[in-house]
Amino acid sequence: MRNDPRRRAMEAYPWTVTMETRFADMDVNRHLNNVAITRFFEEARIRFNWQMIAAAKPMPRPHYLVAHVSVDFLGEGAYPAPVTMTYAVGDIGRTSFRSLMGMFQDGACIALCDSVLVHRGEIGPAPLPAELRTRLEAFPLRG
Repeated sequence: MRNDPRRRAMEAYPWTVTMETRFADMDVNRHLNNVAITRFFEEARIRFNWQMIAAAKPMPRPHYLVAHVSVDFLGEGAYPAPVTMTYAVGDIGRTSFRSLMGMFQDGACIALCDSVLVHRGEIGPAPLPAELRTRLEAFPLRG
């Protein structure tokens, strides 16, 4: 993921949210802790999902599970500067999709995160609902 230059450009992502950092997000080296960074990615993923579900025409809440998370730490983040979290949808499969996220501070990309989310049925993976697929397709990485 770090080798795709689009991933380090904030304008390549169709969805963004700005979040405040907290003193508790720092480690002993006075930069944003790697665990705090992963929490920011989790929060961004959840906010995106809630906003997408509640869009102009609300849809039933899909049930999916995080199957894989990968984070590349590219630079140091600092408190108390806010971070801008970005989100795009990558590959969409039959039962899963990949979220592509970036974390930016003062215009610089300081971390990237890919997650694979699997739609959950009664006894295991299930096909993505058509409405969910349509909404996900509206958020591709640009460029």
